[in-house]
Amino acid sequence: MIGTAEDVAWIAGRTTQGFSVTTAIPPVFEAYATLYPPDGVSLIAHERAVVATLVQQTPEQPWWLGYLDTGAHDVVFPSAPRVKLYWDWSYVLVQAGPEQALTWRTGHMRGEGTLPDLFFPADRSWLVSALWDDAWTDLGGPADLIAALQRDPAAGARPVGPGDDALPPGLTRE
Repeated sequence: MIGTAEDVAWIAGRTTQGFSVTTAIPPVFEAYATLYPPDGVSLIAHERAVVATLVQQTPEQPWWLGYLDTGAHDVVFPSAPRVKLYWDWSYVLVQAGPEQALTWRTGHMRGEGTLPDLFFPADRSWLVSALWDDAWTDLGGPADLIAALQRDPAAGARPVGPGDDALPPGLTRE
């Protein structure tokens, strides 16, 4: 199923401008984190660790997968209608699941990974979003999900408060 503006209305217009995690994630969650592959962990291993934890912590249900249309990166379904988010950026939004999140795409802005730029379960219990110009990924969800991600060293999860700078240690803004 292809998503519509109604499927992302809970995100649209609810993020803040600036450098905090709420630039990518609406301030509606119990806890927040940034995700970035730690030294010595490949992007693929990092993404698989993140998705494995999300699957373990989420009741079985469809996921919405959003692919940002930059004009230079794979959106998986190039002729699908787009939805607008953030600064009027166009996304292809498709309902699928964790397996498709790890296999449908071939490379994205952050490297050779496969994950969508935005994804969340049908119950909206968490949201993962990587903005166009960020090398890391932001996450909002239940505190126990953030804690579970933190326990997996390959996930590279760093808890942040909603007003904290989302920039992971060791990275710089361009």
